[in-house]
Amino acid sequence: MNSTAALFYVFSSVLLFAAFRVITARSTVHAALFLVLSFFSAACLWMLLRAEFLAITLVLVYVGAVMVLFLFVVMMLDINSDNFRQGFWKSLPLAGAIGAAIALQLALVLMRGFQVSSSTPDPREVELGNTKMLGIELYTEYLYPLQIAAVLLLVAIIAAIVLTLRERKDSRHLDASEQVRTKASDRLRIVKVAPTITAPKSGSGDTPGGAA
Repeated sequence: MNSTAALFYVFSSVLLFAAFRVITARSTVHAALFLVLSFFSAACLWMLLRAEFLAITLVLVYVGAVMVLFLFVVMMLDINSDNFRQGFWKSLPLAGAIGAAIALQLALVLMRGFQVSSSTPDPREVELGNTKMLGIELYTEYLYPLQIAAVLLLVAIIAAIVLTLRERKDSRHLDASEQVRTKASDRLRIVKVAPTITAPKSGSGDTPGGAA
């Protein structure tokens, strides 16, 4: 057994252990941290399969963004997971059978990928690299599907913002366009106010202490 196969078994064992601890850990924070560990192990497996782009994307997107958001939400909400775990061991046999059926289906679909073939690699892939070849394929052969997917994601983002945006009556709403168009004369007005008490004239006998 070479070093690549040994690393594969090590990372696979860590991945299975972390995935099992995600669903069995009592603390939601610990479950999220075990999920981070499983993502790292999966990224290492992608690196062994020479899929560098997928490995880096898994680390940057899921570990660097999604899991940080998960941990932030879990720590802010302080969710009590005891209510969610009621009846866990009762439903475990059925869940295990469904998981085994899904794993069997995946094994049947990916059976060809486990067979070692003696085909020579593409010389362009050896020269350019996996990531550059993937970029060339995306922006040449799959350019239109990529643009359609980008438009669909943009529509989904706008729809999510519109559906969740609600104008609250108990908060102050600021219009940025009105703030930009604001002038100094609209905020400050100088008003000339007449004095309420007239000042006495100099030299008159009404001044206090003056001679009659």
